[in-house]
Amino acid sequence: MRTVRLPVSTAIAAVAALTAVTGCTEKGSSAGDDRVVSVTSTDDKCEVSKKEFPAGHVELAIENKGSKVTEVYILFPDDRIVTERENIGPGTKQTVTAEVKEGDYTIACKPGMKGDGIRQTVKATGKGTAAKRDPRLDEAVAAYRKYAQEQADETLPLTEAFAKAVKDGDIEAAKKAYATSRIGWERTEPVAESFGDIDPKVDLREDGLEEGQDLEKDWTGWHRLERSLWKDNKLTDRDTELADQLITDLKDWQNRVGKAEITPTSMANGAKELLDEVATGKVTGEEERYSHTDLVDFKANVEGAQKAYELLKPVVKENDPALVTELDKQFGALNTLLDKYRADKSSYEFTSYDKVGKADRKELSDGVNALAEPLSKLAAAVVVK
Repeated sequence: MRTVRLPVSTAIAAVAALTAVTGCTEKGSSAGDDRVVSVTSTDDKCEVSKKEFPAGHVELAIENKGSKVTEVYILFPDDRIVTERENIGPGTKQTVTAEVKEGDYTIACKPGMKGDGIRQTVKATGKGTAAKRDPRLDEAVAAYRKYAQEQADETLPLTEAFAKAVKDGDIEAAKKAYATSRIGWERTEPVAESFGDIDPKVDLREDGLEEGQDLEKDWTGWHRLERSLWKDNKLTDRDTELADQLITDLKDWQNRVGKAEITPTSMANGAKELLDEVATGKVTGEEERYSHTDLVDFKANVEGAQKAYELLKPVVKENDPALVTELDKQFGALNTLLDKYRADKSSYEFTSYDKVGKADRKELSDGVNALAEPLSKLAAAVVVK
């Protein structure tokens, strides 16, 4: 899960004022492809090479020239996420391909990965190239939308069983139900996160609270209950409230999944985001710091990424057969590695992550990185040639 999410929007009319305050400036348009937007992030600026570009496929060529790890987003006017790239280290570059319809958007840089970010208003003009999309990609989007809805639908009864155990004060039953209740969410997390406001309610870690938020009042969701179950080893009236709130928020997610903006490139970028989730939260042991059920989340993230890839694969195989060969190899290798940590390949009973040693964690990290690198090329490979 993300450490923090961009909050539901300040009005578009306020962006110009935000630009003046934060030092978000526009660079002169660079020569070259009019669909490439250079984004330079520093600790106090977010510079873009152009404010207008053709609708359709756009490429963000991102460079972090600051001293902090940053994130870069394309946002709809209401702060829903079109695409994002997280964990861009100082002195590094990233390329992100996205598909945008005609309209107004915001490009936001988040140095330090906190707060609203430094923002630029931009515009996509014309009808773009979406009409030329390979019909197989439309089929992939439809299938992935169905998959995301199924995951949300399946999550609700599992989480209701978890919530009931919490409300009954049955700590052991709640612990047993906890990890399983999270699988569907972890498989499709980028879709849920695209709404901006749901993730902080259900999947925020303790250190993801923004400055000024109250730990007891503002921290809700799975991980707050995880702390009660494993660290505090007790359940209170507040946990009963939290269990009910979790179900309410997940029903909101379930009802909104069908309205999510999904494109072939957002599917591909989402697959990469899921691997980033593994690298920054699961491999480190930070995500499930009390329950140590990180490998369950790890497996679910990989499954979600692989599902998106498999649906896009027929087109990618034509556009970039070498990439398909490499992705097949690396998905296979990582899944084989994960199987070492469960006795039954059909179950989600994985080794507790606190029992996984330093050398094994390094092996898992290497496997994730070996997959993440070619996976970062997937979005570009679905673009019409």
